[in-house]
Parts: sequence; structure tokens; C-alpha cells
Amino acid sequence: MSKKHQQTLKAIFEIPVPSNVKMNYKGYRGQITYDDEAKIFHGEVIGLKDVSTFQGTSVKELEKAFKDSIDDYLAWCKEGGEQPEKTFSGNLRLRISPDLHAKLAQNASLKRSKP
Repeated sequence: MSKKHQQTLKAIFEIPVPSNVKMNYKGYRGQITYDDEAKIFHGEVIGLKDVSTFQGTSVKELEKAFKDSIDDYLAWCKEGGEQPEKTFSGNLRLRISPDLHAKLAQNASLKRSKP
């Protein structure tokens, strides 16, 4: 995709995604929020039809929970004889980078979670 097309898509979708709200592991991405009242981080693996969540009270705990969540999902798929979903292939009706696809989905998810 040309730089001009990338800039056009970026302008259309306005994707201001802070780098501190995502985690990556084995090609899967996690989106993190912080609950100030409960003093805990909550995360969700984005881009899957199945729900996969994780949480932790520290960054170290959160990272471990995220990786465990992905590993558990992959083991569950293997045990059930199912093919694990690929999170962001980069294919829509037009071809975009997997990173841009992930940012679009993350942005949409952030907008859905706002009151």
C-alpha cells in the first residue's frame, strides 16, 4: 500500500492509539484498562470472536496473565481440534497492514467501552 493510501486511511479512521494500552504475544494483542477503584489492571485479547481476558495488580503480573491467557486459548483450541483464530490478518475489502488492522479494531473497541 502506498504511503498516500496509508495517510488517507489514517485520516479517515483517525486512529490515535496510545502505545501504553496494548501488549503483544505470539501474534495476539491485548488491550489494557486500569480500574482505579479496585486498583487492578484488566485486559482483553482483541481480535478474537472468543472472549479471552486477563488481569493483574502489577505490570509483571499482568504480562504473565496475558501470556497465560494466550497459551490457555491455544491449548483449548488444540484439545478441541479447532484451528486458533488469527487475530489480525490485514484483510478487509481492501488490503491494509496487520498493524493498521489491529489499531482500527483497538480504536473501535476503545470507543465501544466509553460511556
